[in-house]
Parts: sequence; structure tokens; C-alpha cells
Amino acid sequence: MSIALSNLRTHKSYVLTNYGEKFEFSVQEIMPYDEFLLKDVNTLETYYMSELIGRGKGKDFSIWER
Repeated sequence: MSIALSNLRTHKSYVLTNYGEKFEFSVQEIMPYDEFLLKDVNTLETYYMSELIGRGKGKDFSIWER
């Protein structure tokens, strides 16, 4: 079973699946209102969680600890 957004912790790595796309990231900072600053494991790019789930959560939405 996947984990909830409220269970994400800083400096841990996760895999998010949404609409058939897979994202591997580590949480850099936890911000108010379920917002997270993330760092992509592969490209080292930083982005916000809202950018990943801004178009909604698909039927395959899941987050797993890496």
C-alpha cells in the first residue's frame, strides 16, 4: 500500500507514480499546506510537489519509499 503525503520525511527518497509516469525524488523541505520541495534523484532538478500533482491524481497514483 502506498503512503500518504503526510508521511513524507525530509532527506528520504520516494517514487511517485501518477498517470503512468514515474518520478524518483528526495524531499528537501516540508512546507505548509502539503507542499514539499523535491529534488529529482536522476537529474538533480528541484521542483515542488504541486507541480507533480497539479493536474490531479490518477487512478494509479501512489508514493513508495525508495
